[in-house]
Amino acid sequence: MKSHNFNSASSLGPRSQRGAGLIEVLIAVLIMGIGLLGVAAMQATALRNNQSALERTQATIQTYSILDAMRANRQRAIAGDYNMARTCIVPATGGTLAQKDIHNWFADMQNTHSMGSGACASIAQNGNQFVVTVDWDDSRASSNSEAAPAELQDGVAARNRVVTAVRI
Repeated sequence: MKSHNFNSASSLGPRSQRGAGLIEVLIAVLIMGIGLLGVAAMQATALRNNQSALERTQATIQTYSILDAMRANRQRAIAGDYNMARTCIVPATGGTLAQKDIHNWFADMQNTHSMGSGACASIAQNGNQFVVTVDWDDSRASSNSEAAPAELQDGVAARNRVVTAVRI
């Protein structure tokens, strides 16, 4: 009986290959690196979008905040004490409740943990209907270079805006 030794290299022939060559390993590492870069890019995009959504939520909460203060001081709100032209500067605090409400609201809105110093706002009145507009610079959270900026107001692009209209 003839025995075969399958473990020897000579039995496999001269053209057979054992193991992976350096080229195959380099190609596999390259493909894995490109995949990891894609995952990192998706993560960065998700973080930007999450920041933008957070700021939009904060802007909505801020509009409800000043509207609740106006409802609590309804007579002065209807008298026009809360009316405010668009501004990006925190209004000075005054002696009336309406002036203190507006100052505190605006200072809280421009807090670095909220929408930052680029936040602007206005409060317009038509009878007992009020329109609160809040806009802010969202350039950190947006990388959409093909989208044209929104209308320019005071030389600043209003990239994101929340408008809330209510009757008090």
